Formats: sequence, C-alpha cells, structure tokens
Amino acid sequence: MSNYVTRAGLQVDALLAKFVEDEALKGLDLASDAFWSGFAELVTQYMPGNRELLEIRDRMQNQIDDWHRDNGPATKDPAAYEAFLREIRYLEDEPEDFRIETENLDPEIAELCGPQLVVPVSNARYALNAANARWGSLYDALYGTDVISRDGDLAPGKGYNAKRGGEVFARAGHFLDETFPLLGVKHWAVTRYGVDMSGDVARLVIESQDGPAKLAYPEAFVGYAQDGTVLRVLLQHHGLHVDLVIDPDHPIGKDHPAHLADVVVESALTTIQDCEDSVAAVDAEDKVGVYRNWLGLMTGTLEDSFEKGGAMMTRRLNADRDYTAPDGSKLTLKGRALLLVRNVGHLMTTDAVLDAEGQPIGEGLMDAVVTSLCAMHDVKRRANSTTGSIYIVKPKMHGPTEVLFACNVFGEVEKILGLPLNTIKIGIMDEERRTSANLKACIYAARERVFFINTGFLDRTGDEIHTSMEAGPVLPKDKVRSERWLQAYEDRNVTIGIACGLTGRAQIGKGMWAKPDEMSAMMEQKIGHPKAGANCAWVPSPTAATLHALHYHEVDVFEAQKRRHNEPIPTLGELFSMPVLDPSTLSDAQIQRELDNNAQGILGYVVRWVDAGVGCSKVPDINDVGLMEDRATCRISSQAIANWLWHGVVTQDQVVATFVRMAKVVDEQNASDPTYEPMSNDPEGSIAFQAALALALEGTEQPSGYTEPILHAKRAEKKALA
Repeated sequence: MSNYVTRAGLQVDALLAKFVEDEALKGLDLASDAFWSGFAELVTQYMPGNRELLEIRDRMQNQIDDWHRDNGPATKDPAAYEAFLREIRYLEDEPEDFRIETENLDPEIAELCGPQLVVPVSNARYALNAANARWGSLYDALYGTDVISRDGDLAPGKGYNAKRGGEVFARAGHFLDETFPLLGVKHWAVTRYGVDMSGDVARLVIESQDGPAKLAYPEAFVGYAQDGTVLRVLLQHHGLHVDLVIDPDHPIGKDHPAHLADVVVESALTTIQDCEDSVAAVDAEDKVGVYRNWLGLMTGTLEDSFEKGGAMMTRRLNADRDYTAPDGSKLTLKGRALLLVRNVGHLMTTDAVLDAEGQPIGEGLMDAVVTSLCAMHDVKRRANSTTGSIYIVKPKMHGPTEVLFACNVFGEVEKILGLPLNTIKIGIMDEERRTSANLKACIYAARERVFFINTGFLDRTGDEIHTSMEAGPVLPKDKVRSERWLQAYEDRNVTIGIACGLTGRAQIGKGMWAKPDEMSAMMEQKIGHPKAGANCAWVPSPTAATLHALHYHEVDVFEAQKRRHNEPIPTLGELFSMPVLDPSTLSDAQIQRELDNNAQGILGYVVRWVDAGVGCSKVPDINDVGLMEDRATCRISSQAIANWLWHGVVTQDQVVATFVRMAKVVDEQNASDPTYEPMSNDPEGSIAFQAALALALEGTEQPSGYTEPILHAKRAEKKALA
C-alpha cells in the first residue's frame, strides 16, 4: 500500500518524494517547492493532451478496422487505402524539404559512428558494464566467442588454450592489417612496436622479421602512454581509436612475437540506459530504483558490489584514458560511453503520483521530469555530455503530433529545471506505423531537438499486425522478415533521415542483434547496418559491441550515406504492402509449430517479468537457443497468436492447450534455477502463466497491441502477494 505525501496539490508516493528531495535535488540550485509546483503545473497542462492523443489512437484504429472489414487488405486497393488514411488524418501533410537544426551535440552523436548498447538501468551492474563498454578487449572478444571455432584443437577448455590464443593473434593481426596497414609487411611479422620520443615529435617505431616497417598512413598514430614496461600505442581510423598494449611480462604478451598483450578497441560509443521495454517497473519502489541508478550514473557515483569467483568485487565507472600526443601535448579520451536515457511512451500511467483529482498521472511525464532532474548533475559536471546536453530516447510515439507533444513537454521541463531551451534532445524510435508513414513530418516536429532516429523490427511488426488486424491472417514470423514492406520501412528510415540533414549531425540507428551467443553469425550479418548508412546499431553486450566495432572500421558510414543521398524513397504503397496469409498454404503441423514457438517465447519471457521482475533477459527459445527478449519481442509473438485466433487459423482451445504444454517446456528450461516457480503444476493458479495466456487471448483488445497493461497489472498482483 502506497504512503502518499502532498506536494503542490499532487499526491506523491513517499518513496519518490524522499528520493527527489534528499537525493536528486541535492547539490542543485533548485528549491524543492519550485520543483514540485512546476511538476504540478506540467501535469495540469499536459495530462489532458496526453489522454486526447490516446483517444485519437483508438479512434483511428477503429476506423482502420472498419475499412478492412469493408474492403479487405490494403494490397487489394492501395490507392483507396492511402486516400482513406489521409481522410482520417492518419497520414499528415508532408513538410517542404528542410534540414534539422539541433545544436550542441556531442561528437559521439554527430561525428562518430559505432555500436550502441541498450541496457536496463534497473540493474546497476549491467548499467555500469554498459557505460564502461566504451573500450573492449578484442583478444577477449575473439577468444571467448564462436567467432573462432570451438571445435577440435581450438576448443577453449578449462585453462588457456595456446593454439586458440594463436588464432586470436592471427585474427587480431588481420584486423590491424586491414585497418592500419604497414608498408611491405604484415602485422603478424612485427617483432617490436615502440615509440621514439627523442625528437620534437614522437615517432612510432615498428620492426619486423624483414627489418624496419612503417604505417602506410602515418597519421593513424595519434598517441602513446608508458607505464613501466607497459607501452600503449594509440591508433585512429574513421574517428575510432585502437589501443595496442605492449607488455613483455604479460602472460599473453610474452607469447606474442611483438609482445602485443591486447588490442583494445573503442567499442560502444553510446549506451541507452533504459527505463522502458527492458525493465519491469510497476510502482514507486521500482521507479525509484530505476531513477537512483540513473542519478548515480549522472553524478559518477554509482557502484555495485557482487561476488565473482568466490571474491567480492565492486564495479564503478571507468576513468578517462590519458595519453601523450606525438607533439607532446596531453590527450584525454573518454573512458565511458555517452549515456542516453530511454523514457517510457505516452500510454502508461503511474500511481507513484496522483493528480488533484486523485488520478494516476502519465508515466512518461514523470520520466521526463525526473530523468532530466537527475541529468542536471551532469549538465554541471560535463562528464557525460561535454556540451551539457540531455539525451532522451522517446519510444512508441504515433505520428508527428505525438512527437511535437513530447517536444513541448521537454520544453516545459526545461522551464521547471531552469535549463536553456533545447537542452533536452529527443531520439525518435521509428517503431510504430503512423510514425514510419509520417517520418519526415515527425523529424520536422522535432527539428530543433532530434539527435537520433532508429528502426526496430519487433515493435514495428507488432504494430503492423495490430493496425491491420482486420485485414486477414498474418504471415509466420520468419516469413515477415523477407517481406517488401519491412525493407521499405528500413530504407525509408535511412533515406528520409539523410534527406532531412541527419548526416554529420544526428544518428540514424538500426535494431538489435538478438542472439548474444552467436557472434560469428553477427559478424557475418550485422555489417549490413553500417553498409546501409546507419551510424549506430544495437548490440546486446559489451563483447558484441567490441566485435561490431570492427564493422565501423571496415565501412565508412558517411560515405555509405553519400551513396544513398539521391536514392528514391520507397513509396507508401510499398510501406503498406504487408500481404495476408492464405491458411490453406500451411499444414496443420506448420501452424502448430508456429503456435508452439510463439507460446514458448511468450511464457519464457513473461515468467521472469511477472515472478522475478526481470524486464530483459536471455531466454532460451523452443530450440534452446538463447535470445534476448524484452517487451518488443513479446508484443510481436502475442499479436501473431491473437491475429491467428481472431481469424480462425487456430482455436482458443488449441491456444490454451499449447500454452499448457509449452509451460512444461519452459519449466524444464528453468529447472536449474532454485528461485524459479513452475507454471505447469498449477496453470490456473500461476499469475505468470495467466499473464502470458492473456497476452494472446486478449491481444486484439490491447491498445496498439502493447503488452504493458497486462504485464504491469500481473506483476503488481504478484508483488502484492509477496
């Protein structure tokens, strides 16, 4: 039961009030009364508009449902469908050509291209690991993953496998040859890396089996650091740094011909600290935990202690990295990723704060105020953003009116906190169809704040299914990936972003690699993102960030964007071209297999969300392949089942029986977890099971097909019982 205190007419959960007043406001030139009165005015001014936006969503969805019932799929008459969407203002007028005007952006946003991590900020250890993933060991990333075969003599084993280590040397050497080529020799032939500091300008010295060698591009040598016998040689390519660690006494370095103990790669340039899809925060207690970790990142004081290998360890934020430039000047590089924060969308409300009528307020409004308040500490310190900017990624917005609403909220938050106009930047998640179809207008609405646009297959497909629910049965998930509408969506995002002037000014991002244990496949496939012109793409771990960073040395993203500058933008007809399924083309076995796969994935994710409060985790799929799951993956699976149920491809009895059977599979996959509560023993009594089943059976009724309303309610029910 919440304990409320009154602040400026608001009823505020005591835990949240205490956090704001005793922690977040501490050290800031902002009085508590001024903060709460500003917050109350924000609620009064913007909650009616927030509700109206959601009503517009519902009204448009009802109109689209009616159109499909009367006319069938959009592909039957695409011109009439587009005209209808314009009539109901689902499609808005496109602005004249323009270029974004965002100012005071950090180099990691405007000038550099590289991996982007997404991490639940609710977990302090993960949040710190992700923040510290700016630099990563290429040796560790190669040795510890399947990028190098784990078969035969190359199997990792319990101890150090010198043969595998030799293959790591070879792979790292190949990367250096491609990125920092030498004249006449290869890096594997180098016997010494050194720095000659005797002249006015330090010089990189390289000796090989065949005599002295030089970098083909000497300007790549940008710094060095000497600490006893350990020498660090700093190289630069495409704006990214690589640190060669030379240490003859190191257990790895002593085995390398040139004593190259490691190749440390600048990896995750930016990290999204997530308050949304990857966290399970359903009440004031949860939200304060999320905010407290974000505050600790912004003040630089966040720590987390844990046991590893029988010893206690404490994780903190990494310090910056100091070098000497060739001309003798000091060179300091950031030791941490630039941290962005993802707020929740416009849909959910929270009883952490009640308005003057005793109603829960918009959770997105609370996130905007409190995460920005926490970030004010960095605006003073300039340790995260050197320009004093606050970067908020705003998800699940439907069209330009909702984007403009978010920008206006941010403007009001700046007034409350006494921040200059446009301090708060906005990242637009292009993951709802009304945003995709109106992307140019969305960017225009945020043209003074936008720092980022990003595509996401999972949420985007979930919204596509729900929006076109009445059009007909949806294709199986693995078929959707190859459909023309999805490629049109990805291409429109990049080409529209380039046309709106994001090149050299803001990020164009791509989605997550969902298989954290399959790095070899990632290295083969994810290079497609920078080749497509994406400044950044999401990765699931610091190790993945280090490996994906190699792609940004291989591909010059800005050149890739130039090649696409005059590329035609795919039409709305292509964007709306999702075909419907003829169920007769699938056998009963194929239908059941798809149902099994979706049900198992939902159950595997939801049981951790509801029972353990884990919003994102590696969940084994039906084939025991670990996949990163969050609410976006759950949305697409639940909407796929709901669609087939709605159109009679499967029956409700079949769905229920499948969930009961798959609950046993999920229970077996979690059998080694002593804290796990099995679902299959008592499905009717398992809150987690009932939550998972409700997502499928009630999927057509959920707003935009979102999973949050059911998951939040069931998690709160579980917490109340505990």
